[in-house]
Amino acid sequence: MKIALLGYGRMGKEIEKIAISRGHEIVIRKEVNDIIDISLADVAIDFSVPNAAFGNISNCINHNIPVISGTTGWLDKFDEAVSLCNEKKGAFIYASNFSLGVNIFFELNKQLAKMMKSVEDYTISMEEIHHTKKLDAPSGTAITLAEGIIENSDKENWELGNKSSEKNIPIEAKRIPDVPGTHTVWYKSLVDEIEIKHTAHNRQGFALGAVVAAEWILGKTGIFTMKDVLNIR
Repeated sequence: MKIALLGYGRMGKEIEKIAISRGHEIVIRKEVNDIIDISLADVAIDFSVPNAAFGNISNCINHNIPVISGTTGWLDKFDEAVSLCNEKKGAFIYASNFSLGVNIFFELNKQLAKMMKSVEDYTISMEEIHHTKKLDAPSGTAITLAEGIIENSDKENWELGNKSSEKNIPIEAKRIPDVPGTHTVWYKSLVDEIEIKHTAHNRQGFALGAVVAAEWILGKTGIFTMKDVLNIR
């Protein structure tokens, strides 16, 4: 499989290692302003920056190249990407996090929210910790977790900060050097506390998931998620 890496930062380099170890070839390594011929690739993996992601994804879809995106901070244009993909009969996967463990954590988070919905006197709060080079806050993973709670509770939205709110879920975002990603959800009352937490020890899990998703989407048409790739239902 010939892969275009759209974004060649730390994640791009980690994806390259895993892709090559699985027998694939990297034919494009795109920095932000590079001009490329995307038709050289069988599939593209976008881990770029927020202001480049939509352009990268659109270019792939317009050239009938399946595209995997793990870039966060661009989702104000997500519906446009979906519309374009449907129009062009392309193939597209977006995930705020490609890690197998995180995607299981997403489902655990939803189930806990359902269980806690009818239980009174608990406040919900979240924390995410990432490396200091991460551009967006809160993380896309934290937003996905918050959306999973909102879908299954009486909460209406999330907000950045650490102050509890009756209708919103507070998300505290911390930036500490060399932290790949830690996400915690708390339910707290006066008598006890429930905590679920996912800690990434390195970037290999994210990179492997992206390569597996690229392998999976080849030859398919449509808009998919990691639940489709991992058959988590």
